[in-house]
Amino acid sequence: MDAELFRCYLVDKDPQGNVRAELTRRPLDELPGGDVLIRVDYSSLNYKDALAVRGHPGVVKRLPMVVGVDAAGTVVESGVYEFVEGDPVLVTGFDLGVTHWGGWAQYVRVPQQWVVPMPPGLTPKESMMLGTAGLTAALCVRALQEHDVKPGSGPVVVTGASGGVGSVAVALLSQLGYDVVAVTGKPAARNYLQQLGARQVVPRQAVTDTGGKPLLSRQWAGAVDTVGGDILSTLLRSTRHFGCVAACGNAADARLPITVYPFILRGITLAGVDAAMCPMPVRHELWQKLAGPWKPKHLAQIARSVQLDEVQQHAEQILAGQLRGRLVVRVAGEDQPQKGHEAG
Repeated sequence: MDAELFRCYLVDKDPQGNVRAELTRRPLDELPGGDVLIRVDYSSLNYKDALAVRGHPGVVKRLPMVVGVDAAGTVVESGVYEFVEGDPVLVTGFDLGVTHWGGWAQYVRVPQQWVVPMPPGLTPKESMMLGTAGLTAALCVRALQEHDVKPGSGPVVVTGASGGVGSVAVALLSQLGYDVVAVTGKPAARNYLQQLGARQVVPRQAVTDTGGKPLLSRQWAGAVDTVGGDILSTLLRSTRHFGCVAACGNAADARLPITVYPFILRGITLAGVDAAMCPMPVRHELWQKLAGPWKPKHLAQIARSVQLDEVQQHAEQILAGQLRGRLVVRVAGEDQPQKGHEAG
């Protein structure tokens, strides 16, 4: 008997061992196990997804794999009382698109522990305008607040500011009253970042010191860093006493050349941020905020939509540092699952 097929973006290897990524159709019964079956309306494109398209072994732990660390849609089947058919929900992180087929598909089936009810105040599309990047930015802001970096404490610097996490972080911090300095390698992004609320926009060179001094002049009350390497080292060495630097990415470099002096002579906190395994109570807290008082008023400027069959080209652009803000991937409405034989 023919199985019901759904459209998905699948990464696999050909018989010669070469990674191949393509839109295809697979039977619903190939979806991995889980408590909740969700019809996906929207997903998003993150840096991690772009690496997954290439089959990066640090991201994709097994093949074949459906890409997409984010998904928003509607419950169509549930084996748990917490969710019923028709519930609007979202899923970000955990092992979605890593070891578990992800959100670039018309359907996902996931454990109940991964599912967040769609908070009032957010549409499915808006939730994916934020997605993992928005949750990451919110976690960074939360880390600054927990370490007593307040709007009146002094300037807060955001690196990689024109990217997905950086854009949302600039918008959130400025909306909350912080004095935001945006760092970008894209001069053309200046007006965009100022519209999001950045008081000042500076080039990467302004926060890159490779001279080797263990401490630099005190400039920042806090920072959100998405790039790592020499820039993160510079931020830590130039943050004021008892400041906090929230680190969430390694777009430039995974290494951190630094001494212990910023920590033991200035009391600086380096707060690591991992949105993928964020505890569920914190997820609920932050998604409620992102749907309410923290909802970026410039969300429509930060994000734009693409179709599922357009993601390949945009994945290459994000790896090349050529994209600004967020990309929402529209999954629903392109095709309906159909009866038929699997496409080869």
